[in-house]
Parts: sequence; structure tokens; C-alpha cells
Amino acid sequence: MYGVNAVNRWKLKEISDVLKTADGLISGGGSLLQDTTGLKSIPYYTGIMRIAMMHGVPVFVYAQGMGPIHKSFNKWLVSSTLNKATGITVRDESSRQLLIDIGVNKEIVVVPDPVIGLDGSLFSTTWLRQQHISKPIVAVSVRDWPSEINFKERIARALDRLAQRNYSIVFVPMHGVHDYKTSMDTAALMKNRSFIAPGNISIGEKISIIGQANLLIGMRLHALIFSAITATPFIALSYDPKIDAFASIAEQPVAGHVCKDGWDDKSLTELALSQLADEKRQAAFLKEKIGPMKKSALKTTELAMKMFTEKSHA
Repeated sequence: MYGVNAVNRWKLKEISDVLKTADGLISGGGSLLQDTTGLKSIPYYTGIMRIAMMHGVPVFVYAQGMGPIHKSFNKWLVSSTLNKATGITVRDESSRQLLIDIGVNKEIVVVPDPVIGLDGSLFSTTWLRQQHISKPIVAVSVRDWPSEINFKERIARALDRLAQRNYSIVFVPMHGVHDYKTSMDTAALMKNRSFIAPGNISIGEKISIIGQANLLIGMRLHALIFSAITATPFIALSYDPKIDAFASIAEQPVAGHVCKDGWDDKSLTELALSQLADEKRQAAFLKEKIGPMKKSALKTTELAMKMFTEKSHA
């Protein structure tokens, strides 16, 4: 899709051969160093860093979200690896504090998520135009998550209330078939009609759909970030500390946690109507808030390149 060279992620010899000739390794992406969704993530991603270090290649940790890290061995693995990194940048203060708590003693710089550097106005969507939607849009990003609370039902009831108030409900599956299925499941619990974007449309189209919405109700972090860069007010539904962290950065509300009580369809509806009533002011606020962060997001790239250049000249 992006025209870059790649090697098979599971063939460590191929990875090692590439790193031998590299000027630097950028360890980037979302929540790579965590042990909530699986036990392989931390050994794998720290392993890639250690291969680079073995070849004397500088490692730059690029705007990562850290944790949660539960197991003692994983905490040691992360701290012992990152203490040998050339540079460490994280995307929120809670990630920085987590690294300090587990024993990382190098400088840790908090920077914006790289996606904030995107210009949301550059993207367009053919799919949304083909739906011929005339009503104001509430975009929705949901994902599956183990919970004793039927959060999909609560979301569906709130969306029905919004649909009855003349809003079009548009699901935007962020993570391919996985989120498409969860979107279908949630839409099936609704009494009113909704629209579900294909899971395989481009990231640009997803950004554009969210940008044309009047409000986003979202679980996925990057749906919230797309909302911020397009100045679309949002309401977060949390399943992970990274959601709360970004909502705090953008100063947008969190309706509740999908594994905890304390919220329901009525409170979610009321919060949505409050955001929609204040839409213009919230949009202007997001523009003002995110503007400086866009410039700052680009500086992370400059910092990485500077470190690699200095190392190659050393």
C-alpha cells in the first residue's frame, strides 16, 4: 500500500540481516510493549531492539504508548532493553511514569502520537458520498473486548436514542474484519437503521468519514485521534488507560469504561447531546488544542534522524 520494502516479521535471520546494514531502528506503533492482549508482544518487540543493539545500531523508541505490563519478567525485559536505547519518546505522561516505575533511568520525552501530524483535510471518501446521507452524522468506532457488562447493548440503545433525534449513525470499523464484526453485532442490537463502512476501506477514507461527522463515539484510540485532527468533537469509551490518556490530552469526555458500571445508555445519550449542542465551540477548541501538537509531532521525526546521524558520524 505504501510502497516500502519489508521482510517477514517471523524470519529473525532476515530481520537481523537488514539491521546489520541499517543506520537506525525505529521501534514504533501503538501499544507494543504490553502483556494484556498476549504474552508474545514484549519478548518479540524487545527482541527486535536487542538484535539491533547487538549489531551496534541505534534504537529510537518512537511515540509509543506503554503498558499495561503485569508480569515481573516483562517489566525487567522492557527496562533492561530500553535502558540501552539511544532515545525514548512516549505519547503520554502515564507511559513515561510506567517506564520510570519499572526502572528505566534514561531520559523519556513525552511527544504527541505521530498520527496527530496528519492533515485531516487532505482525505476524501467515496463510500460516504454514495450513501446519500442528509442528516447530521454520529460516527461510531467499536471493538470487541471481554467484559461482564454488555456494553454493546448500552451503546446500541444510546445510538437508537440519537437516531430518534434525527441523527444518522455511521459505524467506522478501524481494525478490519474484527471491528466490522463488532460493528455488525452492535448495529443488530439497534431498532433503527445504521450505516457500516467496509472494514477494508483506506485509512484516508476512515479519516474523512470521521471528519464529516458531527460527533464521534469511539473505543479505538486512532478513531479518537482522527476525530481530533479533523476537529470533530468526540466521546471516548475506555477499555485501556491509553484511551483515558488521549481523552485527557484532547480535553474530551470519557463516557465510562466498558468493564465497569457507572454509565448506561441514558448517560451516554445525554453526554452525546451535550457535545452536539456545543459542537461548534468544541470543534474550534480542538483546532486550537491540536494545532501546536501537529508541529510537535513532526519534531519527533527530526529527533530520531538527528540521533541516527550523530551515531553514524561518531
